[in-house]
Amino acid sequence: MIEFLRAWLDYLVFGILGLMSFLMLWFAFERLIYFWRLRLAEFDHPETLGIALTRNLTWISTIGSNAPYVGLLGTVFGILITFYDIGQSSTIEPGAIMTGLALALKATAAGLLVASPSIMIYNGLLRRVEVITAKWKRLQDHETL
Repeated sequence: MIEFLRAWLDYLVFGILGLMSFLMLWFAFERLIYFWRLRLAEFDHPETLGIALTRNLTWISTIGSNAPYVGLLGTVFGILITFYDIGQSSTIEPGAIMTGLALALKATAAGLLVASPSIMIYNGLLRRVEVITAKWKRLQDHETL
């Protein structure tokens, strides 16, 4: 198991984080295109509008909140491998230990690099939902006059 982790850990962690990044960008662009093409007059109920506007935002939020955990899991496994290697060797070399720990931390950094833009994009899209909803309410008020 350790040999498998040593060989594939970076590919697994960075592959998952890459997939999360791709999905986040896909959903973000999908939402932006949807907002751009949106016709407010087509909606007659605020709940229907809310459901249409917030579709896929949960995915972006989920990616933003879970990417650090994926990175942290990669770091924990990287540290585990480092400690295993220390336990298996007859000598303790501080340079090798520090190198192993430093390399393990790159997974956490990558997770944070995925999470930060995801949360910023989510918050921006959520604000756009609020603005569109306010415009729809204003349109409804003008139609009732």
